[in-house]
Amino acid sequence: MQRRISTYVFGDDPILQAGVVSQLRMRPDVHVVEAAEVDEAEVAVVVADLLDDDVLRVLRAVRRGGAPRLVLVLRVIDDAALVAAAEAGVSGLLRRSDAGPDVLVRTIHQIASGDGVVPSDLLARLLGQVGRLQRQVLSPRGLAFSGLSDREIQVLRLVADGRDTAEIARELCYSQRTVKNILHDVTTRLQLRNRSHAVAYAVREGLI
Repeated sequence: MQRRISTYVFGDDPILQAGVVSQLRMRPDVHVVEAAEVDEAEVAVVVADLLDDDVLRVLRAVRRGGAPRLVLVLRVIDDAALVAAAEAGVSGLLRRSDAGPDVLVRTIHQIASGDGVVPSDLLARLLGQVGRLQRQVLSPRGLAFSGLSDREIQVLRLVADGRDTAEIARELCYSQRTVKNILHDVTTRLQLRNRSHAVAYAVREGLI
């Protein structure tokens, strides 16, 4: 049985907030806390239509000192909202149309355990923003900013060099299964067709 996660809920509309709180209070693995107890919450769920200045202020106020971890649920998520959410320290991002009770509770548990949650199509868009930042701002200054983990970058660089799975495994002291899993994770997360497409995407976006 999963442990109970202390969770604070803020909605930019009182009726919306009441609905989310009501749904979460029905779940035995979530303990909803009031605003006065927000400092005791592990996770804060902020629900809004758009990520405007008011919602950004709420995110910053809730996350004093780096806790609780933030889940942001928005009706509309554009590229500007993606970047602003990342800058505000949001760990989980969901569309309201996708955030049914089961998905929201699962996301709360993932965030509480230290994971990040972003829908795959939104992650690809965010990494596109990162790639543009790399090319237009950081690279001219000799800086680097990667949207991939170190080992994902290592594997993709070796794939780009023409190495097969066995050669990559020997080079990095991984099992072949680990190499395949890394490539599968990258292609699935970024909605890419195969390893060649993954390498092309990473090069094009300035990630390797």
